[in-house]
Amino acid sequence: QVQLVESGGGSVQAGGSLRLSCVASRYLYCMGWFRQAPGKEREGVASIATFGTTRYADSVKGRFTISKDNAKNTLYLQMNSLKPEDSAMYYCAAKDSDSCTLVASRVYEYSYWGQGTQVTVSS
Repeated sequence: QVQLVESGGGSVQAGGSLRLSCVASRYLYCMGWFRQAPGKEREGVASIATFGTTRYADSVKGRFTISKDNAKNTLYLQMNSLKPEDSAMYYCAAKDSDSCTLVASRVYEYSYWGQGTQVTVSS
């Protein structure tokens, strides 16, 4: 059974930064970050595939950076210039295929999920 454990969430003022981490119990081909705010659907934020190919939601391009340390099976999300609309529960997700889509309708393709870490950005 794959385990994903997130950390690094918290409260920050607009314009601030946070770094999320996700430790996986084994190597996975595709890993990503999703978020869900109250009353909204879960949305893809960023993903990274085996050879480092990254994808970002338009809303976070230029502000967030996803990276992975394969030796440590650890995924990161550096979030800069945070906005109140970035407030949400952030989830680490992974799967064993290399198709790292962020399309909301294909969220089900991610087999493994963490418990989530809350990010709150105040104005």
